[in-house]
This record gives sequence, C-alpha cells and structure tokens, in this order.
Amino acid sequence: MHSPDAPVPSEQPERFPMGEVEFVALLASIQALMALSIDVMLPALGRISNDLGVSDPNERQLIVGVFLICSGLASLFPGAIADRFGRRRVLLTAVSGYILLSLICAVSGSFTLLLIARGVAGAITSAMLVLPMAILRDRFDGDRMARTQSMIAMTFMVVPMIAPMVGQTVLLIASWRWIFGIMTVMGLVVFTWILLRLPETLKPEFRQPIQVRVIAGNMALALRERASFGYFFGAAFVQGALFGYINSAQQLVGEHFGAGMLFPAVFGGMALVMASTNFINSRIVEHFGARRVSHTALIAYIGLAALHLIVALNGENLWIFVPLMTLSMCMMSFIGANFQAISLQPFGRIAGAASSVMSFLRTVIGAVLGTLIGQAYDGTARPIMAAMAVCGTTALVLVLYSEGGRLFRRINPPGFYKNNPPPAAH
Repeated sequence: MHSPDAPVPSEQPERFPMGEVEFVALLASIQALMALSIDVMLPALGRISNDLGVSDPNERQLIVGVFLICSGLASLFPGAIADRFGRRRVLLTAVSGYILLSLICAVSGSFTLLLIARGVAGAITSAMLVLPMAILRDRFDGDRMARTQSMIAMTFMVVPMIAPMVGQTVLLIASWRWIFGIMTVMGLVVFTWILLRLPETLKPEFRQPIQVRVIAGNMALALRERASFGYFFGAAFVQGALFGYINSAQQLVGEHFGAGMLFPAVFGGMALVMASTNFINSRIVEHFGARRVSHTALIAYIGLAALHLIVALNGENLWIFVPLMTLSMCMMSFIGANFQAISLQPFGRIAGAASSVMSFLRTVIGAVLGTLIGQAYDGTARPIMAAMAVCGTTALVLVLYSEGGRLFRRINPPGFYKNNPPPAAH
C-alpha cells in the first residue's frame, strides 16, 4: 500500500532499452501522425471540396474540424484503458486504426463518407494524443518532464513544417487521395517501431481496475486538483486559438494574403520557428522553471494578440501578418510543453487517467473553439486575432486560480505533489 502523500518516484526503469534520442523520436513520431492527419491536407482542402461537390467554402474546414472534435471527445477513454492494460497494447491498437481509416478516407466517394471516416479516425486514434504524455510521465516528472516534452515537441514540429509541402507536391503529380496513402505508409512505419522497440512503461503496481467507479474517481481527482485545474483548461483555450488559425490558414494566408503556391512554404517556415522555440525551452526550463517560463510567455502572447488585432483592424499584408503570427506561435511553444508538465506532475500513479482528462479538455474545447473561430472567418485576420486575445486572457485567469493569484513561482505550491487516488484504485 502506498502512502497517499508520498512523492511519486521519478527514477527511470533500469536498462530501459531505448536511449533518450530514440525515446524522444518515437514519442514525437506518434504525436506527429496526428499532426500529419491535419497539416498534410491543408493545401488539398479546396481540391477535395471541389471533387466531392462541396459548395460552401467554409465547409471544407470540417475535414479538419470533425477529426479534431471526435479525437477530443474520445480522448477521455484511452488513458483509463491504458492504466489497466498498459500503454503499449493500446498504442498498437490505435495506430492500427489510423492505418485502416486512412485507407478508407483514400477511397471515399462522397464528402459525407469522408467526414464519417475522419470522425471515426479521430476517435480511434485519440490514444496517440493521450499516451505519449502518460509514457513520458511514467519515466520523468517536474521540470525534467517539461524539458523532454519540449524536445518531443521540437521534433514533431518538423511534420507541420514539411507536411503542407508534401501535400502540395502530391497535388502536383497525383490525386488528393494519395495524401491518405502517405498517411497509411507513415502509420505502418510507426506501428513497426512501437512493436519492435517500445517496452511497457506502466509499473505493475500502478495498474488500475476497469471499474466505472474507479475510472470516474481517478478522473474526478484530476479535475479537483487545483494545482492542475487552471493548466488543464488554460491549455485548452490557447490551443483553441491555434486550431482556429489552422482551420482558416489556407483561406487566410493562401487566398486572402495571396501566398498561393507559397502557402506550404510560409506555413512550414512558421512551424520551423516554433520548433526552434521548443528547443530553446528545453534548454532553459530546468534552470528557470516551467512556471516562470510559461507565465512570461502567456503574458507576452496576450500582448502580441492585442497588438496584432490593432494592426488587423487598420489593414495588413502578408509580410506584416507572418512575423506577428509567428511570434505568437512561438509563445504557444513556451506555453504548451510547460503547461502539460505542470498539470500532470501530481498524478504519477494515475498518469493515464489524468492524461485523458487533459487531452479531452484541451482537444474538445480547443477543437470546438477552433471550429467556431474558423467559421467566423470573414476574409481578414481580425476574428483570429480577437480570439487569441480573449483565449489568452481566459487562460491567464485560470492559471491565476491554480496559483492562488501568484505568478512566476519557482517552487511548487503546497500540495503539488499530492497523489491520493480513491481507495478502490489501490
């Protein structure tokens, strides 16, 4: 029996078969498959909607929005399942679903069937959002976890950087359906990698029974933890603004600002800068602390959004929009990895359930907000900038709640290491 208030051990398992570089690369690749599901098809949204008879220009965004919403809704479950059966088995099942549904999308003959396949794909593959966080928490905690998460984010950001260019290249030589073929091949690569190299990271003594009362209790525990609550929801609001930009990026950057064929390069260049920011975060977070770095970035994010809104109200062009939006996205890099590490710190023994709650809130709230923001697109950057300012301010209020009104603390607040799952979970 574990003492409820004892700190969760953070030692790595002995003789872990993967070095840090491979470990980071694998977790990044799992998350990158989800990014690939979104970014690789951005240049093809117009072609898909034309081929499948979609008349409303904004309706094409549903190819992205439906995937994100279904992924978020379903993400409430994989963590609890993985807390019982282990991370590896659930991950392999999810990647198998990713492969199958990508093939179904490739042969879809109607827009309705494509949206259904995208929704099912989002639901089945939601484990690929949840479990990398749980696996990372199985091995590390605190600022070390934030540093490693930044390295993972830096690695998988290569996908948003090159995915639109890959999609654009496919469209030059083949049908948009081959984009889903590329997703199928990448899924097979990651499935094989997990099968051959990833061991089970869940400790046997941490396994939780599959009982509604236990699962609900673990999730309720995650939501009741004040030190995590504001970071769970704050991350969701910041991500919602990002999804809003992604949903309308092709229309805004490619069409309104006239980037045209340069859209993939512009989008990829912004992702490259975000990747660099994650690298910087991985270098500084253990020195300054995840709180100080992320709180500073959140305040800067709000200021940049307000400035950009003023610029947008007075008219702007591509060369004004890109630098300002890139700076805001850099702040998101400092916020995302650190919010994740802070929010999961108290939950070593129920990391799967806590990761599910975090992914559920972040993805569902983010996807719904992102869809609303995207559908509000009016041919300018104004709706996106206003949404970023509002979402950032909301996130700051939530963080202040978790921190008891004090920002920039280097030492964890009282009770931060509390880990007291319901008695039935033991």
